Amino acid sequence: MNIELDNIRKDFPILNEKVNNKPLVYLDNAATTQKPQVVIDAISNYYTHTNSNIHRSAHTLASNATELYENSRDTIQKFLNAKYRHEINFTRGTTEGINLVMYSWAMHNIHEGDEIIISALEHHSNLVPWQQLCTQKKAKLLIIPINEHGELMMDIYYKQLSVKTKLVCCVHTSNSLGTINPVKDIIEKAHLFGAKVLIDGAQAVAHAFIDVQALDADFFVFSGHKLFGPTGIGVLYAKESILNEMNPFHYGGEMIKTVSYETTTFNDLPYKFEAGTPNIAGVIGLGVAIKYVESVGFDFIQKQETALLQYATEKIQQINGLRIIGTANNKASVISFVIENIHTYDVGVLLDKMGIAIRTGHHCCMPLMESLSLEGGTCRASFSFYNTKEEVDTLISGLERVVRMI
Repeated sequence: MNIELDNIRKDFPILNEKVNNKPLVYLDNAATTQKPQVVIDAISNYYTHTNSNIHRSAHTLASNATELYENSRDTIQKFLNAKYRHEINFTRGTTEGINLVMYSWAMHNIHEGDEIIISALEHHSNLVPWQQLCTQKKAKLLIIPINEHGELMMDIYYKQLSVKTKLVCCVHTSNSLGTINPVKDIIEKAHLFGAKVLIDGAQAVAHAFIDVQALDADFFVFSGHKLFGPTGIGVLYAKESILNEMNPFHYGGEMIKTVSYETTTFNDLPYKFEAGTPNIAGVIGLGVAIKYVESVGFDFIQKQETALLQYATEKIQQINGLRIIGTANNKASVISFVIENIHTYDVGVLLDKMGIAIRTGHHCCMPLMESLSLEGGTCRASFSFYNTKEEVDTLISGLERVVRMI
């Protein structure tokens, strides 16, 4: 292990844990990433020294809490290269961000006979809302299929687009197969027909720099806990012009400018979409997490994760009876696989006894797994920049032992 990586691992206290009396090998980063000490400290410090509600008082604690909270918004604006800070809206996560768009924009802009296009790779959170909306509105849901490598069949997508297309929703990076989709092309083609585009960036933001202006995305959502930040916090980016046309998703305190018993005037952006007391500590923690990622640098992150993916792919496919699911040319550091005659759950349980954490099942992509005839889903090992080749070797040894045990 090189010195730089060794120092990075020291930033993550949980990596020193033992599971079943074995050193933890954490390879479930697509489900949630671990938290560096600076994030843990930021949350603890907020509750220890600054705990107060924001925006609503003149006292010192409230002022300090508000400053920390709004500084995180500035950090995220720069991180995504959003044009305006008020285009950054805090949510509970990717799921709530998508539902906010569904209720506040799509509910008022999708009508009978309209069409929404999604990909076959979508997480349930970017499928079920649109499925339900189409049922309610008598609109049509179209699915971009994938080829045998888990890549979108873009020629079919181009043919699906029409004047009926009002919205395209696509995952940037597949959580289940690791496929990185050509989202810039998807957005450009959709805009030719006047359609809006929502990008699920939950699996992308931790692995590469995202420039929402360059992408020209109308909506972009992600979750903090997949970006080394706290759970229960996320971000919806949307273009200012679109946000101005949208009504609030939740009603209550903070999202108002004036209230009488007869009527209410909504607040300015972004507070119009941040009703009630927010996850203040989560927002602060997310801002610190992003600064930590920037200190590590995406050059190092991509180099490390690419090396891990290549090394693990080469090693893992040598195991008898093991088949990798998802072999896209452009892929994130995720390996989904099945082992002949062994249920995925059993693989996960046996590896856990060796201290190795992977994910098994449908990965919230049940329709995709059914289309691939994978009743038990897949086993998924997902790597982050703090993982090592030694941990990959431990995974390979564990899988070889599993095969021998069955």
